[in-house]
Amino acid sequence: MPDNSPQLDTGTFAQRVSIAVGITILFVLLIWLFGVSFEVFLLIIAALLIALPLRAGAKKIHQKFGWNETLSLIVVIVGVLGLLTAIFWLLASRINTQIAEFQEQTPEAIANFEQRLASSQLGQQVLNNLPDPAQLMKNGPKLLTRATGVLSGTFGALSNIYVVIFMAAFIVADPKLYRQGILRLVPKRGRKRAGEVLDQLNTTLVHWLMGQLFSMTVVGLLTGLGLWLLGVRLAGVLALFAGLISFIPNLGPIIALVPALLFAFLDGPQQALYVVILYMGVQFVESSLATPLVQKKLIDMPPALVFGSQLVIGAFGGILGLMLATPIVAMLMILTQMLYVQDVLDDETMDVGS
Repeated sequence: MPDNSPQLDTGTFAQRVSIAVGITILFVLLIWLFGVSFEVFLLIIAALLIALPLRAGAKKIHQKFGWNETLSLIVVIVGVLGLLTAIFWLLASRINTQIAEFQEQTPEAIANFEQRLASSQLGQQVLNNLPDPAQLMKNGPKLLTRATGVLSGTFGALSNIYVVIFMAAFIVADPKLYRQGILRLVPKRGRKRAGEVLDQLNTTLVHWLMGQLFSMTVVGLLTGLGLWLLGVRLAGVLALFAGLISFIPNLGPIIALVPALLFAFLDGPQQALYVVILYMGVQFVESSLATPLVQKKLIDMPPALVFGSQLVIGAFGGILGLMLATPIVAMLMILTQMLYVQDVLDDETMDVGS
């Protein structure tokens, strides 16, 4: 019986194989490019979070007092720097003293915690799984290599801060230049809508950062007051750390609890329990009252989506990715709702904030 199936000549087969290989190589290159450029993208977002609120403040002053934009911007920058300087001047000596005490008392707190672990069977199992100090000494070269990596990472972080500050300065100096540059990439018929999207992204980032700073302040003050009332050592440093690390949603409060528990255990397990209750109460107030109050104008972001985005973006961007995951998700949701839900699906019922 003759074979009527279509025959694939060698040239056509080679062409298809070449196309498949080309697509695969292109896909791999795109993934590589994404991994390489993702940190740059995060630095740009960080610069925007510095520049846009400064510009928003200058715009408010310009509208209220009628001053020109340059003078308004100078007033805002000087005001922010003055506020930071005043806070540093008021708290620097006390915080420096407590940081020195923190460094001195941390070994004692860790040793005390190990003793309490050793008093229980479960704690002994945990200690048995910890590396032996003698073994750590044998692994000295490896530890030195890791320490070198940490040092280089520190210099990398400092250079990133330098880059972010300079990018923010350029954006603050002339934001219209970059806005017009983006709009020129859009066809003329869509530039008005693109401008609306950029305005909404601007508003979202500014509101998110202002809300986050307010929440950090609430967390720091309530934590400091609670630790002081409980008599926990170094309450000021622990409260400052809790306020700063709360910039990272979900994971920040857990990280902040660790050193507080170590020092609370110096006064017994009951004190540690009180500290846990305190931190849970502070997070309840922050998540139920402070955050909704100041971020009510933002779009509603499901907690599971935020946490999942932290895992994904943190895997690519490290600690900076964890810190910026929430504003990135907010921006993506704005883009999805305005450009897809409203423009493509023609659904105007979705609220994208104000």
